Amino acid sequence: MSEDLWTPHALSNAELSIPELSIPALSDSDGVVAGSVTLIIPTFNEAGNIGELLSRLADSLPAHLPCEVLFVDDSTDDTPAVIEKAALDLPFPVSVLHRESASGGLGGAVVEGLKRADTDWIVVMDADLQHPPHLVPELVGEGERTGADLVVASRYIPGGSRAGLAGSYRIAVSRGATWLTKGLFPRALRGISDPMSGFFAMRRAVVTADALKPLGYKILLELAVRCRPAKVAEVPFVFQDRYSGESKSSAREGMRFLAHLAALRSATPLARMIGFGLIGLSGFVPNLFALWLLTHAGMHYLPAEIAANQAGVLWNFVLIETLLFRDRRRHRHWADRIGRFVVLANADLLLRIPLIALFVGRFGMEVLSATALALVTTFVLRFAATEALVYLPRKTRSRTRTARPTRS
Repeated sequence: MSEDLWTPHALSNAELSIPELSIPALSDSDGVVAGSVTLIIPTFNEAGNIGELLSRLADSLPAHLPCEVLFVDDSTDDTPAVIEKAALDLPFPVSVLHRESASGGLGGAVVEGLKRADTDWIVVMDADLQHPPHLVPELVGEGERTGADLVVASRYIPGGSRAGLAGSYRIAVSRGATWLTKGLFPRALRGISDPMSGFFAMRRAVVTADALKPLGYKILLELAVRCRPAKVAEVPFVFQDRYSGESKSSAREGMRFLAHLAALRSATPLARMIGFGLIGLSGFVPNLFALWLLTHAGMHYLPAEIAANQAGVLWNFVLIETLLFRDRRRHRHWADRIGRFVVLANADLLLRIPLIALFVGRFGMEVLSATALALVTTFVLRFAATEALVYLPRKTRSRTRTARPTRS
């Protein structure tokens, strides 16, 4: 996200006339203070929760814990103003980063916070008080005690509970999502019983913010899969009732979660190739259906074959865009991408027949085996060409430019 889209509201101690504090500075000339914490809280229209949240944090954070609170706000209400007012009497610094565009959803907000944090630990929690503030020092303390890189507040270990989830439907969805993610990422999520938790502490040193590509609100899953912390610990917690406002969960967020899973699972070239093949196989369904419609409408089967093939091509393009290369779509205009994709998909047909003739005539292969080999060959070539010609970033010429002053 462009830095110009942010409007920072830094609330320093001097500006707020807060009395001298007993907590040490978060950093000094020697570097980061051991055990220092940035508490990142993403917000979207949480004005009704802010006062109570900051009050409970003030009661829960010990004076010896060097901590600052960073709200990353996507609100359309007066949440930033409420934060500024509530921060006046707090024994720790509070700041607000308001985003004009909520790119990446809640996960994107957390990543923006990570890029600005320079403390030893990062703690992520929601603003609605379903994550109990008194556990913040316990999460950090568990990490210091065990040497863990990631400490997760879990609802699914002894002492934990999902009591605050409203209704059997949300409980079933949460449990199903947990099983699905652990099944898809057994190694990356080893030792994490609650990968859907939004409440956790992580050492800043193990986070590579530029490698993160969040989509939606399951940022712990993103961090665990892409950053691969070496050691994980867990602390039980009871998921509380929402203090004020309404849940942001929706069917749309559910679809974003599934798209996020697909993007994470297809992060390696081999996984993308397998996904590319499965999507290609699924394209036979719209292809055959379109062929049936066209031939029953009286069209000759040869032009019907060509037209029906385009239905399969468009089907494949939509799924590949959504599931495999979502994070690379910004490199080219959509019309450029679809044009290149259609050309490559139809070139596959033109290449396959000469290959079959070559395998049969030159190498004496049987027609069936030659056809199978041609299908595999053109599939690999089409995948490589799609990745290289449709979704790789364009090369840009390096130019020497006079630096412009940064806008304040």
